[in-house]
Amino acid sequence: MTKHAPLTGSMPALVTPFKGGKIDETTLRALVDWQIESGSTALVPVGTTGESPTLSHEEHGHVTEIVLDQAKGRVPVIAGAGSNNTTEAISLAKHAEKAGAQAVLVVTPYYNKPTQEGMYQHFKAVNDAIGIPIIIYNIPPRSVVDMSVETMARLYELKNIAGVKDATANLARVSQQRHVLGPDFIQLSGEDMTALAYMAAGGHGCISVVANVAPKLCADLMTCALKGDYAGALKLQDRLVPLHDAIFKEPGLAGAKHGLKRLGRIEEELRLPLMPVTPATGDVIRSAMVHAGLLNA
Repeated sequence: MTKHAPLTGSMPALVTPFKGGKIDETTLRALVDWQIESGSTALVPVGTTGESPTLSHEEHGHVTEIVLDQAKGRVPVIAGAGSNNTTEAISLAKHAEKAGAQAVLVVTPYYNKPTQEGMYQHFKAVNDAIGIPIIIYNIPPRSVVDMSVETMARLYELKNIAGVKDATANLARVSQQRHVLGPDFIQLSGEDMTALAYMAAGGHGCISVVANVAPKLCADLMTCALKGDYAGALKLQDRLVPLHDAIFKEPGLAGAKHGLKRLGRIEEELRLPLMPVTPATGDVIRSAMVHAGLLNA
């Protein structure tokens, strides 16, 4: 995959299934197959939704390797490689490249609040250390820093910076980024509820939490949007809106794991400090899944 290769459609931010406190490899492999068969166009393991903060470095690498092995080149794998420690981010990115990932997703450094120049130097260091495309993950609600359009433009001049996963929840950004960086800069929504509007403004796809539970609906919505069939996309959006709300009533990965449990696909096991959703939230998720046509009433 080159920097300017097309990267479009619905891409689940994969959950990491656990069983008895360990990575459930059999279930993870089954999820990979189900996602690809349902129309997902890329897979994004070991991000926030994959509980990367509670994975050891060894586990982080192992999940990436499992997903790559099971995908077998059928779709690109964009491996999470984010850290607020630049040396650690480089190490994760190098491992992903060596394992065969087609690209890496690198979050803006969180907690230590770098300046725009600090963010530039962080991403430049990762860029200089590897030879595969890098997707910037800009998520101010979690990282407390917001990479400016101008900083992205500087980074886009580097050999491997290919695009952004935009979780700013600011729909103006897709237009501003398109204006400054051009139409080939890959723009992926990181917000399920606003992904359709993001696409209408020039987005290329969505890295989705809800696609863990509703992969075909999310893939079909993205296909409609990419074809310019917004009437068709809206019909799918109407089915998904309650699920978008329900999944995020508590941390989204907990909602996604609950939905997958309802479908009989995983154990509802998380690592502390995250917890399974409450029974009340579980009931809301179930109702939303019925509305979407994923479960019978």
